[in-house]
Amino acid sequence: MKFFRALAALTLVSGFASLSPAAATKYHFIKDIPIGGKAQWDYLCVEPESQRLFVSHGTKVEVIDLAKGSVIGQIDDTPGVHGIALAPQLGRAFVSNGKENTASVVDLKSLKTLMKVATGANPDAILFEPVQNEVYTFNGKGKSSTVFDAQSGKVVATIDLSGKPEFATTDGKGRLYVNLEDKSQVGVIDSKARKLINKWPIAPGEAASGMAIDLAKHRLFLGCDNKKMVKLDIISGKVVASVPIGAGVDACAFDPGTSLAFSSNGEEGTTTIATAENPDKLIVVQTLKTVVGARTMTVDPKTHYIYLPAPTPAFRVLVYGPEQ
Repeated sequence: MKFFRALAALTLVSGFASLSPAAATKYHFIKDIPIGGKAQWDYLCVEPESQRLFVSHGTKVEVIDLAKGSVIGQIDDTPGVHGIALAPQLGRAFVSNGKENTASVVDLKSLKTLMKVATGANPDAILFEPVQNEVYTFNGKGKSSTVFDAQSGKVVATIDLSGKPEFATTDGKGRLYVNLEDKSQVGVIDSKARKLINKWPIAPGEAASGMAIDLAKHRLFLGCDNKKMVKLDIISGKVVASVPIGAGVDACAFDPGTSLAFSSNGEEGTTTIATAENPDKLIVVQTLKTVVGARTMTVDPKTHYIYLPAPTPAFRVLVYGPEQ
């Protein structure tokens, strides 16, 4: 992802755009969760069952108890942290350390680092692949993916991506998908062969950073630098829909419980919310006002809340949820 944008002197933008009558849900601000310290961050992710939120923060990962709304722990020694991947079934988390060219293997209960694994240059996104029980780091400067065993930490492959990777996801059945930002393509990886098997163009989208997946309908959502969110069929490899979004998108999310897709538009301080119920359509139902600089996000499929780190007045996480 676009790395560590420490922003200052930014202000909250309040209010909501009108909601389409077809939409069943409208999102609103609920609260913020203070973290403090320098506003250096990238990815974040939710562990729904434990209701913990993991937030990258410079040289550590903050762990937040969502019920309490406060930081309860941290994963230390993660220099230049970008991403966090969770594997609750293994009791482990995996963290990409961009400034160290390593990935940390972490005990999910104690939050202690068990080992570090050498990766390619500047590991950015990181992903646990459940079919092979392997971890993939997507190395921005290396234009590659390092693959290692989730238990032993042994590196089993390095995949040449021939493009700069951004966010990635998996269908949970042996296929991985990664944005190749500088090529305006989605790369497809076969996890059994540990090989790049396809590259799909994303036009009319360009330079996608954000990615999310609808497993039931076999669709990807891509947040693109040219202010578009595109919807791509992972069976055919074709773009089936696109909608306009705000500037500065760096993340997408999808909530299977509501069939809503989200893009966080950091330059404009908005989050675009679109309904994706129809497999071949996207319809914008809300432009949610957030904070300038709130460029990454995650969704909790259990509560349907979305979480966005924000840089001012102090580093914090913004919480938005559907009106009851």
